[in-house]
Order: sequence, then structure tokens, then C-alpha cells
Amino acid sequence: MSFLLRRLFCSGQRLKAVVALTLVALAFWAAPGRAESAADRLIVGEASESTSLDPQSAMLDSDFRVLVNLYDGLVRFKPDSLDIEPALASRWDISPDGLTYTFHLRQGVRFHDGALLDAQAVKFTFERMLRPDHPFHDTGPFPFAYLFSAVARIDAPDPQTVIFHLKEPFAPFLSHLAHPAGLIVSPEAVKKGGKTFARSPVGTGPFRFGEWRPGEALTLSRNNDYWDGAPLLVAVEFRTVGDAAARAAALRSGNIDLAFDFDPDARRAFAKDRAFQVFEAVKPHLWFLFLNTQEGPFADKRVRKAANLAIDKKTLVEDVLGGSAVEAAGPISPSFTWALDGKTAPYPYDPDKARRLIREAGAEGRTVVLLAAEDGAGMLSPLAMAKAIAADLQKVGLNVAIESASWTRFLSRVNPGLLGRADMAEMAWMTADPDTLPYLALRSSNTPDRGGFNVGLYANKDLDQMIEAAHVSTDRAERATLYSKIQRIAHDDAPWVFVAHGKANAVARSTVKDFALPPTALPRLDKVRKE
Repeated sequence: MSFLLRRLFCSGQRLKAVVALTLVALAFWAAPGRAESAADRLIVGEASESTSLDPQSAMLDSDFRVLVNLYDGLVRFKPDSLDIEPALASRWDISPDGLTYTFHLRQGVRFHDGALLDAQAVKFTFERMLRPDHPFHDTGPFPFAYLFSAVARIDAPDPQTVIFHLKEPFAPFLSHLAHPAGLIVSPEAVKKGGKTFARSPVGTGPFRFGEWRPGEALTLSRNNDYWDGAPLLVAVEFRTVGDAAARAAALRSGNIDLAFDFDPDARRAFAKDRAFQVFEAVKPHLWFLFLNTQEGPFADKRVRKAANLAIDKKTLVEDVLGGSAVEAAGPISPSFTWALDGKTAPYPYDPDKARRLIREAGAEGRTVVLLAAEDGAGMLSPLAMAKAIAADLQKVGLNVAIESASWTRFLSRVNPGLLGRADMAEMAWMTADPDTLPYLALRSSNTPDRGGFNVGLYANKDLDQMIEAAHVSTDRAERATLYSKIQRIAHDDAPWVFVAHGKANAVARSTVKDFALPPTALPRLDKVRKE
């Protein structure tokens, strides 16, 4: 798209002038006030306005980036990784059978309204989501309640101890607690505000809620009593600057200090300017192609491997996606550093070998149907990707018929399964744990007719056993060993075409110090300072 826009911008000087004036106007309206923000105040430019500051109801990244600075969970991800560290719980114990998690809360932590954090507050937070008969369940909806569906019961035997009893062992439980939906709310504030709590939030986080000017900005102020040390910044302001060009202009003028999700051209321009810092982090994300493993050419492992060899992932990542992703080697993102198999590399681009495998399988000249999305969260550039992939497969002897549809229509075709419908389908997943994607979409028992997402009907009993063992183990070393094996088997068996892992990005002015962009793209700002 950026290439097309450049072509349009060059079509006449008059259009250039109009575009330039428009961008200046957008930057002016998006960033009223002084030219530079104060040294003790960070101004963040967001593409979309927050919709809810209730962590159990929120759905957008623009919500989550505020929430992780207003609230704390029992645990949290470390600033630069997806490793778990203590937060409101100073420690926890897991029973040998993996069914009971006992969390020991920090002493003396207070909500912003002055109430003490205790086990009853934790119990209230989760039961509000999970129990339809809870007196404040009507303050929902709670779109991520399913993350905690393994919870059978929550006990609070004393003020500093909360116990989660699970229905079955569930290894990703700690990772799910680190999701924004696991942030702990003030029961008194929810009771007082009811459905308006989402506009008057109260947590225990490093910043307190200040004010919300709809359509303009949302301001947080420093929590001087924060249990993990008072933030260095006095305030953080999240401004809504919907247009990407306007966000870039606001950064250059000093009207904002930090912004997210810039296109490749903008990132390259900022990277050349010492006044700015460009941050990137590989997300817990996978862009891949489901393959119909039960009928058609991809029922043959040789053709599945050929598809992985035929697609020039380096060109896709660098040219089609503008460097906003890295090549994928298997179903587990490299952002899960502890679970990654270091010996498994992405399939090389080898069209000659791919062509040979296709001939051996008798599939040369066959036509395969590729279902492509026209949009969708995490789908990167789905139509451009589909066209490039089709061209690569054409070169090695497979004809590709692309059938595209809007996101909703696309899902209605993919989710029932590919059998009798298509040979390939694009897909992208964001996950909180390396368990999620293999468990939901590779296990042979998780087929669409059972409510699962194994739409290509792939089956491998050895892989099933490993996935199921990793799903229940609470020993991370054991899980890491299992995920390494899962990665190697999936890579060799090629049930999918593994294409790319998306990257998050942010740009900050050089005056912003000690900022880190985590794989979640949801940075905590309590250690950030400005010069």
C-alpha cells in the first residue's frame, strides 16, 4: 500500500500540497497545546481511543496499554520477555497434581481508593467474570473470561492467601493470569460505580486514573505509594491520534513522546534520525497456512514439504511486509524463548527441491484453492501475501486459485474445516503461551466437528501425546523439552506452511529513557523517565 500511495502522491504538485497541508492540520488538531511535553510527563499517541478501563471488559490494545499501568495482576510478564514474575502475589505454590494454585499476597498493598488489597478482592475480580450469579456479573461483558475456564473454585482462607482450584491440570494458567483480563480491580469501586466503573477505574498500579476527555486524551497520575516504587514520571497522557501520518508529525514536532505501529517507510525514516529511537519486538504470533491433509495434493507429506520450500519467506518478510515480521520455523513463536527449539530453522527457499518433490508425488499441474482474508486482526497484509505465495507455488508446478473474502465471511468458510472446501487457508494467531496453538489447532481430536480448530484434519499420535503432556505439566523444564520435540516433529511433518511471526514496533523521542517494548506491545511505564 505504501508504494501505491507514493505513486499517487507523485502524480502532481497540487496533490502534494494538499496532502502536506492536511497532515499539518491533522497534527495540529491531534496535539493541541505546547510544542514539547514537560520532562516529567510522557505523552503517548494512540491510533484508537480507549473504550473501557475495566480490565475484564476491555478488548483493544489501546485499552490494554493503559490498563497495565493502572492495575496489577497476581503475576506479570517480565518487561522484556514472556517469562512470568511475581506481582501482587509475592510467591505461589502448585500442588503436585497441578490442580491447586495457592498465591501469597504482598502485605500492605492498597488500591488507589485506599482500600487494602486482600484475598477477597482477588476472589471478587475473578468470580465477577466467571459466575453468572455473581451480583456484579452484569457489569460485563467479559470477552476473555474463557482464559480462566479451567477454574472450578476460588477460596480465600485468610486475607493474604487465595487458592484457585482447577477442573483439570492446565499448564498455561500462570500465563493467562498475566493477561490484562487477570488484573485485579477494587471491589468497592466496582460496587460503587457499577457499569460506570469502566470510566472511573481503581486498581493498585503505578499510576492512578486522572481524567478522560473523550476523543482527545486520557491522563494517568503518579501513584506515590506504589508497592514497587513510585514511578519517575508525574503523569502519562494517552492522546488519540488516529492517522499514522499525523502521529509521525506529532512525534517530530514534540507534541507526543511515544507512539506505536508505524509502517515500514515511517520506521526507516525515524531510524535515520538521531532524535528518535525505534523499538521492535517479535510478538507471540504466527502467520501460517492451514493445509488440507486429508484430500488433494497436501494429503501427501512430500507436497506439504514442497510448499514450505517453495515459498520465499525472506522476500515475504522483507518486501511484502516491509520488515515487520521474521521468518517462522514452526508453530511456536521465538518470543517464547524458554520453549523454543534452537535446532529447528525455517525451511530454506529451495524451489528446485520443491519442484522435484511435487513431481515425485504426481502433483505437478494440480490446482489448489487458497482461502485468503481481505482484512483481520494480526493478518498482516493477507491479500498481498496470498498473491506472492500463489506466484511462488506456480513456479514449482502448482496452480493456485485464490478465493478471498471479508474477515467474517472468511472465518465462516475456514472454521468448519477445509475438507471439501479448500486446500489451503491463511491464518494468524496471537497467544499467551506456547501451549495454545498446538493444543487447539494441531491435536487430532480438536477437529471442527468437536469445536476445535484443526481445520486441516492433521493427525499424528506421537505429537498428540507430547502436546497433551505439555498441556498439563507444571514443570517448565519438562514443558520446554516437550515443546522442542513438538517443534521438530511439526516442522518435519509440515501440517501447515510456517511463514512468519509478526513484530510489534514503537518509536520514541530520544529524550525518552529506559523504555522497553515487550513482545506483548503492552509496556509498563513506571521505570520510564525523560531528559
